[in-house]
Amino acid sequence: MVLPDATFDPDGPADCDALFGLPHTVEEAAVVVVPVPFEATASYRRGTRAAPDAIRKASGQVDLHDSETGSPWRQGIAMEPIDPQVVEWNEQASRDALRVIGATEAEDPEIAAARRRVDAVSERLNAWVRERTESLFARGAIPAILGGDHSVAFGAIEAAAHRHPGLGILQVDAHCDLRPAYEGFTWSHASVFHNVTTRIPQVAAIVQVGVRDLGEREWERANEDDHITTWLQTHVGWLLAGGSAWGRLAHHMVEHLPETVWVSFDIDGLDPALCPHTGAPVPGGLSWQDALVLLRVLAETKRRIVGFDLCEVAPGPDEWDAIVGARLLYKLAGWALHTQETRR
Repeated sequence: MVLPDATFDPDGPADCDALFGLPHTVEEAAVVVVPVPFEATASYRRGTRAAPDAIRKASGQVDLHDSETGSPWRQGIAMEPIDPQVVEWNEQASRDALRVIGATEAEDPEIAAARRRVDAVSERLNAWVRERTESLFARGAIPAILGGDHSVAFGAIEAAAHRHPGLGILQVDAHCDLRPAYEGFTWSHASVFHNVTTRIPQVAAIVQVGVRDLGEREWERANEDDHITTWLQTHVGWLLAGGSAWGRLAHHMVEHLPETVWVSFDIDGLDPALCPHTGAPVPGGLSWQDALVLLRVLAETKRRIVGFDLCEVAPGPDEWDAIVGARLLYKLAGWALHTQETRR
């Protein structure tokens, strides 16, 4: 446990320059947040590039005592500075991606070249995220990737699966993200779990919760792949209407996961009232309490959260989404730390 300076008051006003106003350095924190403001392949609304900075600012409003996990802040939660290289990559790739997305002639040589450049930048980003995640694992920290769009999770999941073969993934998401090369981009946000399942054989299981918007081929793929279990929100809603309890369903959801888990949380898995400015909002979704119960069940069934990502938060003009994102980030960090303690 990292003990803060004796002058730090967890109930006092927060220093908004630090994540959650905490005094810990990145070097001593047990959970290290890696900001990845990258949204090149966002296919509808944009804005997730602003999430890391907005969430850091909003995090000062989060009370540090958590009624479920106690005081996770004591072990240290810190966010790395935003890397200017990632900002540059996003600007560079976004210019090309917007040309591709808006093109009417998909086979135009210039458009094809732009698409290849976006893929090349995305590959560099994947390698950067993978290296940052590997370095955090090497020193015993819990990595937390803060997007950006959902594509930024790939490198981190790759690093986690290599370190923990047989890894399970709990994916909270409105979408399956199983489309191969969506809009022609190999590393599209809508293709991240297609890429995980086809390129990372060390991933043993993916459980998708909150899904309510998917393509026909995605549904076929989810049904054909024994590694994927998809809980459609329409089916969950029908079960709830028939008298099933959410807590019981949550237990059924996580029973498909191994002991070691990465949580991949796309904010659009929640009810869009909680995240109205996300890139591709879909009616329905998990309530705030649904999400908290799911995380608690994951912990209480002795799964160990080795890392997580939180993606697709777009702050919006009133910063509401960032406020929700900051609170979800703290919950994810708290449960990740809690599962380390209960596994000892």
